Amino acid sequence: MAHLVPGKLSPTRSVPARIARPEYVGKRGPQPYTGSEVQTAETIEKMRVAGAIAARAMEAAAAHIAPGVTTDELDRVAHEYMCDHGAYPSDLGYRGFPKSICTSLNEVICHGIPDSTVMRDGDIVNLDVTAYIHGVHGDLNATYLVGDVDEESRLLVERTRESLDRAIKAVRPGRQINVIGRVIESYAKRFGYGVVRDFTGHGINTSFHSGLIVPHYDSPRATEVIRPGMTFTIEPMLTLGTYDYEIWDDGWTVVTKDRKRTAQFEHTLLVTDSGAEILTLP
Repeated sequence: MAHLVPGKLSPTRSVPARIARPEYVGKRGPQPYTGSEVQTAETIEKMRVAGAIAARAMEAAAAHIAPGVTTDELDRVAHEYMCDHGAYPSDLGYRGFPKSICTSLNEVICHGIPDSTVMRDGDIVNLDVTAYIHGVHGDLNATYLVGDVDEESRLLVERTRESLDRAIKAVRPGRQINVIGRVIESYAKRFGYGVVRDFTGHGINTSFHSGLIVPHYDSPRATEVIRPGMTFTIEPMLTLGTYDYEIWDDGWTVVTKDRKRTAQFEHTLLVTDSGAEILTLP
């Protein structure tokens, strides 16, 4: 199986002037977030809107996944959907990221840049979409099958989705954040999968990444207590081989060191009195 190589980037896509930009656009990076991880009812309601737009944009792009289609075409579809619905694609211009979504094929763990790369029969591809509207972000991703995919890859995708589902069910007020990674890692170990450590879930609200870290392995440092009203992502990345990685010269594309395949799923969550509500539903 051939390893991926970078493709050619298309010109930067424009966003209508009427659409509000996140504060980091045009800057080297975002301002540090200094607010609470617990959100107001008004912010939460806005996040439901952002999350729904992101989810529908991902669905629109995913409908075009097929052998022979470029990852840049998926970016175009998601970009146009978000702009048509008054949202700014959060990825575009975040720390200089050149495209509106991330498209991570096969051995790419995360942050793949959409380009002229053509998807092939048997590939798997992750779409990571974040929408910014009314001053807040909604962030999710999912891994899709391209054509006829081998059993090993198909099971990896199914089990990665299951690991996210199990982690969401483990969210309860009063528990520590590390319960999330404990559930994911214990499930992944049943199949011999690697669990990526250096790329994590995160707090999200008016800030794309608030500073709260949500590991997907059982980290003894993740002792923050889960509280009602917190909003964060869970986004496990499981690998068929090692969780060690390398980053391409573009400074973004993260690939498994052994070039074995990897899958990821993500939702933005609200902690409720009894568990977690998914904010990124279409």
